[in-house]
Amino acid sequence: MVLIIGYVLLALLVTTVVAAASSVYIEHKKLLSLADGASVAAADSFTLGELHSSSGSPTAALSAGRVRSTAADYLNRNGAFARFSGLAVGPATGSPDGSTAVVVLSAAVHPPIVNFLVPDGIRIEATSTARSRLTR
Repeated sequence: MVLIIGYVLLALLVTTVVAAASSVYIEHKKLLSLADGASVAAADSFTLGELHSSSGSPTAALSAGRVRSTAADYLNRNGAFARFSGLAVGPATGSPDGSTAVVVLSAAVHPPIVNFLVPDGIRIEATSTARSRLTR
């Protein structure tokens, strides 16, 4: 009888850990999808850069501030701040090379069952990049 109670308790603990891990994984995929959309929107906010030569074509130029503001605007328009707890745009969000938009989002995940093995408010982070390129 003692062994049965012990195995049942162990099975319940394993079940709660698996449920929490699944919850964190699903929320991370949702956050990654949101970061992908924000990075594409930010990459589409380019301005025309200068010509490198007289016969060259213009380039797409991104600024870090514009990428950050476009990503925040995208999140506001999609109601992301209501869907994710503690959603924040990371400080690494910007454009490192002037043609790539990098969006870093972080949020807190609250697993369905919290116990001494599974804490409440697990912090997750998702990074997405998108590149602007002009073609004919």
